[in-house]
Amino acid sequence: MTSTNVRVLLANRPVGAPTLKDFSIVEETPAALGAGELRIRGEWLSLDPYMRGRMNESKSYVKPVEVGAVMCGEVVGEVVESRHADFVVGDRVAGDLGWQTLPVSSGAGLRKLLPGVPPSAQLSVCGMPGVTAWCGLLLIGQPKPGETVVVSGAAGAVGGVVGQIAKLKGCRAVGIAGGADKCRHVVEDLGFDACIDYKAGRLREDLKAATPDGVDVYFDNVGGEILDTVLARMNPFARLPLCGLISQYNATLPYGLRNFRAVLVNRIKIQGFIVFDFKEHYPQAIGDLCGWLAAGKLQYRETIADGIRAAPAAFIGLLNGANLGKQLVRLG
Repeated sequence: MTSTNVRVLLANRPVGAPTLKDFSIVEETPAALGAGELRIRGEWLSLDPYMRGRMNESKSYVKPVEVGAVMCGEVVGEVVESRHADFVVGDRVAGDLGWQTLPVSSGAGLRKLLPGVPPSAQLSVCGMPGVTAWCGLLLIGQPKPGETVVVSGAAGAVGGVVGQIAKLKGCRAVGIAGGADKCRHVVEDLGFDACIDYKAGRLREDLKAATPDGVDVYFDNVGGEILDTVLARMNPFARLPLCGLISQYNATLPYGLRNFRAVLVNRIKIQGFIVFDFKEHYPQAIGDLCGWLAAGKLQYRETIADGIRAAPAAFIGLLNGANLGKQLVRLG
């Protein structure tokens, strides 16, 4: 094997928003495989907001990426060399292989791609983001027909699926996104009933107009001022799956909620969650998502950066809301 492995490493722990200086790119000549190992030529790399938290040293649900180590992330690719009994050359696989073009794996956590599903979609609508949407909405949000479901980050990889599942379950789906183009996509392409442009400066007024019967489920991906505003519109015994806090990931001073009293007054159930908490539900979630996709009941969009060297800039753009749908890097 003579190909070079290009890797993106964490060079520094960012203070505030990451910059290109917080990453370094190295090229390595691959070493020979050990017993039980396999080598994968990467095709697609997933970029996700959770990666910002992994750049910090603070306590979290998983260990942080060490300075000097390859950045974490899921990769889809093809096995090009194998000394593993369960994988042969030509197998298409996905796993947490990091920001690199020619990763080596022991096979732990590696899964073979589903037939009949586009490979890139197995990192989005039929992968971790889709499963996150399914678990958070259906297991925690528990929407009922006729209820109003609001989701922030509605033009993103998770939020877009949340609203579509809400519609499949007979709910009114209201999205919150940044910019008129994203809101147009959420309504016209994804089928939401309404979408609020939080950048327009009328969040409170527009949310009230879009939710005349209040909010029964709020699937939160962003936190901050948007969470605070939605809390004031939530109905008694509403449910709030807390999936992400992307508006706070680069903040040096966290936003202080002003409407937290609504949680007590309306007996709101708030549950933060990580998709790994629901592994026993993965088969059902993936089955539903792939079935809906095949039937044309789920739509998805991808924003694609070309080449591993473009990953840092694409990730910084993701944190700034530059993507529409799933942010991917095409590795090969």
